[in-house]
Amino acid sequence: MLHHTMKNILVLFTGGTIGSTATEGTIDISGGTPFKLLQLFQQQTPKHQSIHFTTRQPLQILSENLAPPAWKILIAALEAEHLDQYDGVIITHGTDTLAYTAAALSFYFKNLKVPMLLVSSDYPLDDPRANGLANFSCAIEFILQKIQSGVFVPYRNQQQKKTHVHKAARLTCSLQLTGDFYSVQGNSFAQFEKKRFSGLPVATSPDAAINTSITPTIAARFCSRILMINPYPSLDYSHFNLELVDVVLHDLYHSGTACTSIQWGENHSLLSFIKRCNDKNIPVYLAPATQTTDAYQSTRTLLDLGAEMIWNMSIESAYIKLMLAYGNFNNKQQILAYLNQDSAGEHV
Repeated sequence: MLHHTMKNILVLFTGGTIGSTATEGTIDISGGTPFKLLQLFQQQTPKHQSIHFTTRQPLQILSENLAPPAWKILIAALEAEHLDQYDGVIITHGTDTLAYTAAALSFYFKNLKVPMLLVSSDYPLDDPRANGLANFSCAIEFILQKIQSGVFVPYRNQQQKKTHVHKAARLTCSLQLTGDFYSVQGNSFAQFEKKRFSGLPVATSPDAAINTSITPTIAARFCSRILMINPYPSLDYSHFNLELVDVVLHDLYHSGTACTSIQWGENHSLLSFIKRCNDKNIPVYLAPATQTTDAYQSTRTLLDLGAEMIWNMSIESAYIKLMLAYGNFNNKQQILAYLNQDSAGEHV
């Protein structure tokens, strides 16, 4: 549904597969490729003249090389623009760390008045399997149709005809050995096919963004002293040096659990590790887990020891929120209030 009035869209290129070419078996970022995306879109869409693209390239990296300083560069580039003057913003990004950047921008730009969409491609644009152009076209229509303000990720999985639009703070990392993406619990924000959006939440309107009036304003300060640990059988906590660690985020199995037994030795028990962290005044946070009346005994035991659960959000969002919380607040009460506040629609 293209409109005849001129639309202004800001496009920020950051690299990733969507800005890469494959040469002699190696995929790497290419200077000319980012604008190839616009070229392909304009070839595919005859009425493209009604859209004016403003392009910027604040970064040019493969997303696996991403670190928080890159988010600060990206945020600074966005803040240098008057975003309200645009109908929408599109940011191209690699797939490897897409869920983390999506969460970072979602929490930072929580009061955004225009749509901001992160667009990726599972293969270089030259590859006929690539979904980059489909994802970009969906982002354009999302802006033109004024679906909703806020931060979103459109993405078409390989075996699906429809492109799914994900709330940025609910996107999880790609499934293993695929380039497919899903929202937490498989509930995407909307589906897109043949220029139509379906499955939209009932309350959706351009101004239906989360009420963030009680959420404090935060600066782009990401604490870098957070240790994230993933559980697996025989995980040995004695391997972790806590000297340069301020906070621990411990991932959990799908049932909200981790090993609490000393049957195989103290070093394999998360309980013993939490006690070690307590002795060093290092808070331990656990995620992801859904808050229900029933909880596994091992989960209750962990909380009784003083670990804090970050309920009802993805591990990626929990990690980004912790980075921002400890980068912005010194008071434990403020930190917990921020973590528990549903500031960007991240809660499921």
